[in-house]
Amino acid sequence: MNQGKTVFAQLMEFIPAHEFRRCVNRYQGNYKISSFSCWDQFLCMAFAQLTYRESLRDIETCLRAVGPRLYHLGIRGHVSRSTLADANEMRDWRIYADFAQVLIRTARQLYADESFAGELNQTVYALDCTTIDLCLSLFPWARYRAKNAAVKMHTLLDLHGNIPAFIAVEPAKIHEIRVFDQLVAEPGSIYIMDRAYLDFERLYTLKQTLAFFIIRARKDFRFHRLRSHPVDRRTGLRCDQTIRLKSFYPAQFYP
Repeated sequence: MNQGKTVFAQLMEFIPAHEFRRCVNRYQGNYKISSFSCWDQFLCMAFAQLTYRESLRDIETCLRAVGPRLYHLGIRGHVSRSTLADANEMRDWRIYADFAQVLIRTARQLYADESFAGELNQTVYALDCTTIDLCLSLFPWARYRAKNAAVKMHTLLDLHGNIPAFIAVEPAKIHEIRVFDQLVAEPGSIYIMDRAYLDFERLYTLKQTLAFFIIRARKDFRFHRLRSHPVDRRTGLRCDQTIRLKSFYPAQFYP
């Protein structure tokens, strides 16, 4: 019989608890909380994520099955569906958003010395979104069409380690290009995007920060070729051209 720490407790030792406490204190997360702290909530949700729990009832049943051993997992508060539901609804989400950035910085440092894409030294990001369907009766604020609700999750993925550097969850009715207004571009980095993010005014703002972007063009894309540059077609590159935009508004937004 194992007499040492549980596997879950050993995993949680890698979590910087002092940084978590700083995030909680920043937003007074434990104000007027007597039993089920933010740390208890975090451990319960981390356990649910690692063990693929599918509902609050599933989390409650699984954790209560171990009974007194919850103490050895680090959970001090009483676990119940209502307690978890209230905590998830009432606690300030910025606590976990700030703590996620702490973990992201730590993870990116682990991959800092690994090579990526041959001779490419810049940080490369991939930006995309996925639509998550929701129940309209439970999420009336996320109405998407007449009979369903949905949100869009925008993810900026650092391809050097496949680490999410930015995540934004917005109502599905909000267009993808508006996520640009929340991004803080990193000079010298390369951003790879789908055509849904094609907005020349925002792309020009990205260029002014000395960042680079790769994006697919729409079928009605109109431009004038100024010059062509030599390329090695054996590498898969079809052409390298300097162009000027012809459509009125794109030409104004991206001079």
